[in-house]
Amino acid sequence: MNRITPMPAEITATETGLYVPMKSGVPAYFNFYWLRDNCPTSFNTTTRERTFDIFELDAEPVAKRADVVGDELIIEWVSEDHVTHLPLATLEAYANGARRSDPADLARVAWYGDHYPDVTRFTFDALVDDKANQEAWLRAMLIEGISVIQEMPDNDQALTDLVNLMGVVRPTFFGNYFDVRTHINPTNTAFTAAALELHTDVPAEEFAPGIQFLHMRQNSVKGGLNLFGDGVAAANDFRAAHPEDFRLLAETEIPFYCEHDDYDMRSYQRVIELDHHGEVAGLTISQHMLDMIDLPQAELDAYYPAFCRFGRFLQSDKYIMKFTLQAGECIVFDNHRIVHGRAAYSATSGERYLRGTYADRAEMRSSYRALVSEGRFKS
Repeated sequence: MNRITPMPAEITATETGLYVPMKSGVPAYFNFYWLRDNCPTSFNTTTRERTFDIFELDAEPVAKRADVVGDELIIEWVSEDHVTHLPLATLEAYANGARRSDPADLARVAWYGDHYPDVTRFTFDALVDDKANQEAWLRAMLIEGISVIQEMPDNDQALTDLVNLMGVVRPTFFGNYFDVRTHINPTNTAFTAAALELHTDVPAEEFAPGIQFLHMRQNSVKGGLNLFGDGVAAANDFRAAHPEDFRLLAETEIPFYCEHDDYDMRSYQRVIELDHHGEVAGLTISQHMLDMIDLPQAELDAYYPAFCRFGRFLQSDKYIMKFTLQAGECIVFDNHRIVHGRAAYSATSGERYLRGTYADRAEMRSSYRALVSEGRFKS
């Protein structure tokens, strides 16, 4: 049965939706279900949640009449005593099927081994209760993936307070926090005085934590130089130099593990992570937590050379900052983007104590959006 209802000249109806004129002068198509589901009355402006349930409609939505009046599309529905008023600005935003605009979707800026003097820095007190500084800090984290917070109080609470400016503490199977110092019976290479190769943390978890915090509480040892590199910079250059190797590392999952007496964590990850734009978002790499790669042996003929080429590529001095994190400093970095490591140090030459924890990248993006935008609903 033909259910198309005659519409005003500027609007064309089909069996499934409406063609509505846009500012460009080119009509755009909108599905009836979408138009009904996204009526402004579908949302509670106090809870900011959808309250309309399209599953409860007795019949599929069809427009009885539609008009453009001022800056709104007004729709009367065939099977409901309901009128929808949709702002044309909303229709313009969704006309081409593009993702909702996201203020936290900022382009990353790659950096190299000479970047340390330019790393974004704030004092702890400058961030507390200062929304403008918090916004600048989170923006730097989104763009550069790294920052240093100075003049941290020498107590456990300070680290929690810093994390809470971004989100909440994200536990791992190691717990809510971890203490990096030499252990008599270490369960992790970090808990020794040995060199620690460039890596990202906790790759054995299905979803590794996104943001890492390392608060240096004491550091008077000889050695232990900190190593930090931007995986985005290295992977972008690797893509240009070795495109087929890059493709293999971005498309192939390999196993990571972490096990001891009371845990056995395993996951499969891609060494190079791409975002929805197809751009490099980061890395997952850790030689001390790489499991025995269980790809078919014939596939390893291409994969292992690509993997090793990238590993050596990443270690180039071009990409790695080398410095000493001082007591009272907390380095904050994107654990899916920034590789970090440490030179060996003499455990008997002084004291070295780091306290660390994590937050999620989603928490960081959420906090940034809340600071810079009004979200879907204006107050």
